[in-house]
Amino acid sequence: MTQPFRRLMKTGEILIGTVVTLSAPQVPEILAQSGFDWLFVDGEHSPLSSSDIEGIVRAAGLCPCLVRIRDQSEASIKSALDSGAAGIIAPFVNTAEEAKRIVTLCRYPPEGCRSVGVSRANGYGMQFQDYLRRANSETSVIVLVEHVDAVKNIESIVRVAGIDAVFVGPYDLSASLGKPGEVNDPAVQSCIERVRRAVSDAGIHIGIFGMTPDALDGLTAQGFTLLTVGVDTIFLGIAAKTAFDRLKRIPAVLAGG
Repeated sequence: MTQPFRRLMKTGEILIGTVVTLSAPQVPEILAQSGFDWLFVDGEHSPLSSSDIEGIVRAAGLCPCLVRIRDQSEASIKSALDSGAAGIIAPFVNTAEEAKRIVTLCRYPPEGCRSVGVSRANGYGMQFQDYLRRANSETSVIVLVEHVDAVKNIESIVRVAGIDAVFVGPYDLSASLGKPGEVNDPAVQSCIERVRRAVSDAGIHIGIFGMTPDALDGLTAQGFTLLTVGVDTIFLGIAAKTAFDRLKRIPAVLAGG
């Protein structure tokens, strides 16, 4: 049995993931076989359904999946965790009150108010009691800081009991500052640094997304341990375009030459 992702995250080990947006089960299977430590299943900015997400978690096998839920609703949280995902990544968490509610919805009573039901997570009921016994201690709860309002409240957000990590969304953060896509702008970087300091002071973990490995260069030295690089569609597009462009540069053989 593999070590639960939450426990692994708490060791401070550098864990590298990538974003899954395609529903084909071959995609997470290939990415898992490529060596990624975990998969960031995007239930917010993709057309993935609850059924798609469960299929992705199943296809990923022993590679842990964290689901970025579509919103902060009880239904979104319940569906993601019932799929067997290792945890959730909650979008646009801007206050400590929102963070507390999310933690409560991720925990079974008496620690929270997560609804109890038969699902893939508990072996369709066949490991029901065992799952109930360990779910609260093994479910990862990560909040996304992707708005300037969250940065303003970050010192209180990171103190919420049950929050395991903060994940920085640099692109949405840049947009909230009126600088969409300008993730290296000084104002954006200043916000990220404030978040990093607050997370470090709270003794929890911090992650961030980068489109390329170069975008994440040097961040582990700053304390970032959850790194997410690239998106499945972009990997496919870049590889295809690289191959096509390479062949287009090969001189044509003259007919009859």
